[in-house]
Amino acid sequence: MKPVLKLRQNYAFLFPIQTRWADNDMYGHVNNVTYYSYFDTAANALLILHAGFQLKDSPIIGLVVDSACSFLQELSYPEIIEVGVAISKIGNSSLRYDLAIFKQGQDQAAAQGHFVHVFVDRQTRKSTSIPNDMRDALMQFLVK
Repeated sequence: MKPVLKLRQNYAFLFPIQTRWADNDMYGHVNNVTYYSYFDTAANALLILHAGFQLKDSPIIGLVVDSACSFLQELSYPEIIEVGVAISKIGNSSLRYDLAIFKQGQDQAAAQGHFVHVFVDRQTRKSTSIPNDMRDALMQFLVK
């Protein structure tokens, strides 16, 4: 079953990433595990740039508990891609991101998927509520 293709216009946050030489596998395209790295980088960039998240100093951290990716077109080095990030659900302690990777000049996703962060106390690793200021900052990226 083919997924419904995501479009660039559906994402308020687009994060550019330069593919690297090491991203390519022996078949000459970006290896599938690297797409998850792009998702992780873009989701964290959204938190840092728009929610004031401090990776090194925050008393909470986001752990990935679920992820998926549909691979629709090959990516390769050298390419600059953009990762679209939206939030499809904000829970008490979790965020579900809707993500898509776009090639330059293309409106349809080359890959798309989701990522779920559960926020936990940095020391105890017990689930903790998303702070209100962070939640408020991320509301602009919530899509229904």
